[in-house]
Formats: sequence, C-alpha cells, structure tokens
Amino acid sequence: MKNRISILIVLIGLSMNAFAQKIEHSDWTNFLQKHVSKEGAVDYKSIKVNAAELNKYLNQFSEISPKDSWSKNETLAYWINAYNAFTVKLIIDNYPLKSIKDIKNPWDQEFIPINGKRLSLNHIEHDILRNMKEPRIHFSIVCASASCPKLQNKAFTSEKLEQQLTAATKEFLADVSKNKVQKENIDISKIFKWFSKDFKETGSIIDFLNTYSEIKISQNAKTSYMDYSWELND
Repeated sequence: MKNRISILIVLIGLSMNAFAQKIEHSDWTNFLQKHVSKEGAVDYKSIKVNAAELNKYLNQFSEISPKDSWSKNETLAYWINAYNAFTVKLIIDNYPLKSIKDIKNPWDQEFIPINGKRLSLNHIEHDILRNMKEPRIHFSIVCASASCPKLQNKAFTSEKLEQQLTAATKEFLADVSKNKVQKENIDISKIFKWFSKDFKETGSIIDFLNTYSEIKISQNAKTSYMDYSWELND
C-alpha cells in the first residue's frame, strides 16, 4: 500500500512539473492585444514606455525550454512566439529607429537567453524553425518590417497552430502590397526567393502557392519578385 502511495505521489509530482514547465502564451496575447493593431501595426513607442509586461513574458523563456516530450506543435509555437517577442524587444531596446537594419547585425546578436545559452534570431530561424520542415513559419515570424508578414495580435498556440499557420499564409498571399497573384503572372514576395528551398519540399513554389492562394496559378506563370521594404512596421 505504501509503495502504491509513493508511486502515486511521484506521478502527481511529475504531472504538476510537466504542467508548470510550459510557457504561458496567453501573456503574449494580452500584450499583443494592447500594442498591435489588427493590421499588424506595432506601437513601439507605447511598448518602450511600458516594457514590464513584455519583459514578464520574455523571462519565461529563460526558465523554460522545449522538452523531448513536447509535441511538434508545442515546440513550433514556443519558437515562433519567442522569435516575435524577442524581435519586439530588440526594436524597443534601440528605439527610436526607422528600420531594423539601423541596428548593427540585428539578426546575429546573441541576446536571447534560453536553456542556459545566448541565442540569436538567426539561430532560432535557420537552425531551429527551418529544420522543423514547416514552410509556413515564414508567414508567422516577423522581422519588424513593412514587407514582412504582419505581426498577428494573438499568440501562436499548439492547440490552434495548424489553423493559425494556414490563416497567416493565406492572409499574406492575399495582401496585394506583398504579393500580386494572377493565373499567368505572379509578382511575389522575396521571401519565396530567399527561402525557395523550404517551399519546394513537396513540389514547386507554384504548387505551394496554389495550396493557399484563391487564384490558381499556371505552372508556366511568369514569376517576378517585389521590392522589399525594411521600414519599421509601426
């Protein structure tokens, strides 16, 4: 009987520990609802004045990192939200500015404390997220620039991730300021050029576009790429 009780206590402890070891992404949603418009405009001035709420969320990443027991969606949501939240942190630490490119080596700065290490935005994007073979991450992570996908004003969560990634991809493709899609001609974001390998995992780039575009594109469509604006997304 005592052995059974001991085992039960251990199991309860493990369960409570597993529950505790998860990021509270609702904090990020609450923050985004206050400072990011539905169109994705970020009020960096207000955030800089009221940074405590952002820092509260960011501090969780110093304490919690993905475990082998996490699902792929839990891990993806963790790193997508981390990338976006620490990008906002990078901007306000250097605000005011007109572009993220006004910051020296913005994507290579190792300022993100996770799992006892200092990571860069490039490390999260290229060494972690892209290796998870989910091309839609390119429409969920945001580089604080006008031509980027918009910063969603809700956190990505494991429970809703599939719907959120699909919605973000469709929204980005439908934005004529970033992509102009016609049956025989496409003028698309340079994201599709820079990360073309990611979009060709299961076919051509046009195959990928046709999965999410309302307009069906010919396989022989003429392709060009739009100029990319690095102006701040404020």
